[in-house]
Amino acid sequence: MAKEDYYSLLGISREADADEIKKSYRKLAMKFHPDRNAGDESAERKFKEINEAYEILKDEQKRAAYDRYGHAAFDQAQGGGPGGGFGGFEGGMASGFADIFDEMFGEFGGARRGAASGRGQDLRYNMEVSLSDAYHGKTTQIRVQTSAQCDKCHGTGGAGGSKPATCPTCQGHGRVRAQSGFFTVERTCVNCQGTGEVIKDACRTCGGQGRVQKDKSLSVNIPAGVEDGTRIRLAGEGQAGLRGAPTGDLYIFLSIQPHRIFQRDGANIYCRVPIPMTTAALGGSIEVPTVGGGRARINIPAGTQTGNQFRLKGKGMSILRSKSFGDMFVHALVETPVNLNKEQAELLKKFGEKTSAETHSPESHGFFSKVKDLWEDLKD
Repeated sequence: MAKEDYYSLLGISREADADEIKKSYRKLAMKFHPDRNAGDESAERKFKEINEAYEILKDEQKRAAYDRYGHAAFDQAQGGGPGGGFGGFEGGMASGFADIFDEMFGEFGGARRGAASGRGQDLRYNMEVSLSDAYHGKTTQIRVQTSAQCDKCHGTGGAGGSKPATCPTCQGHGRVRAQSGFFTVERTCVNCQGTGEVIKDACRTCGGQGRVQKDKSLSVNIPAGVEDGTRIRLAGEGQAGLRGAPTGDLYIFLSIQPHRIFQRDGANIYCRVPIPMTTAALGGSIEVPTVGGGRARINIPAGTQTGNQFRLKGKGMSILRSKSFGDMFVHALVETPVNLNKEQAELLKKFGEKTSAETHSPESHGFFSKVKDLWEDLKD
C-alpha cells in the first residue's frame, strides 16, 4: 500500500512554515494519542504515521529531501539510497515527539512528581486589620485548623514508630513505567502515592498518615505600612507533610477595613473637613485629626472655597520597610449656616445687601454672566 503524503497527513500545504507544521502536529497527536484511544488500532496506526510525517517535515534538510524525492528519500535509508545520509527512522520518531511531549502531557511528568513528594499543603488565612493597625503595625494571635505531626508514631505513620518499608510496586522510586501504545510513560505509583514507601502496620491514631488534625495558635507580626492585599508568609506553618515529609507554609492575606474619616491611596491620606462659612470668609485656623492618632493645625486663608486643598507633609501613612511617611491632604468643605434665628437671618440679609457679586462672589458672577450671554444668543 502506498504511503500517504506527509503534508496531507498533517493537513497542511507544502508552503506551510515551521509554526504551522508544529501546530497541526500537536492537534493531531493529541487527537490520536493511544492513551486517549485505548484499544483502537487504527488510531495507533494514525498516531505513528503523523509522528513519522512530523519527524521529516520539522527538519529543513529532511523536508528538502522529501520534497525532491518523496518517500523514496527515506526508504531503506541504510542501503545507500538518496536518503542514506539521514539514518533510520525509529529512533528519530521518539525524539520528534519528545520536543513537545512535556507541553502536551505534563501531568505524566514533573507536575505529578512534585505533588507526590508528600509535602504538606500550603494554607491561606484571610485577616482584616484597621487602618490604625496598618499605620502603627501590631502583633496579634490567630488560630488555624491544620495538621501536625502525629505524636504517637512521631510522624512515621507506623505503629509504635516503626519505619515504612520500600514499596514493592515501584521499588521505592515512587513512579512506575507503563507501556501506552507506542510509548513508555512514567506515572505516579498508586500503591504508595509516589512516596516510594508503604506502611505495613499503620498507626491507629493517624491511620498511617503520620499527621493528625489540630488547632494551632500562632503569633503574627503585622509590620507598619501594610497595604490591602499584602501577603505574609509563615514558613513551615501549613499542613504537615505525609509521613515526615516537609511541612507546607501558611500565607496570611491582609485586607484593610474602611475608615469613617480617612481615605487611603497608597501612602497618602485624604480627608474632607467641613469649615464654617465665617472661618472660610474671614480666615482662621482649625484642628484636624491625623491617621496616627494625633492632631494637626491648619491655617485657613480668607476667601477659602469648597474644594481648596491643604497638604500636611509627613502626616500620611507609614511606608512599609521604611522610616518615611506619606502626606495628608485636607479638602475644604465650606458649610452654609442652617437653623438661623430671626436676628441672624436679618444680619445675613443686610450683609448680602452690602456686598457686590462681582467683587465678593467672582465665581458666581462669572457663571451667571455666561448664562446671561447664552440666553441673549438664544433670543437671536
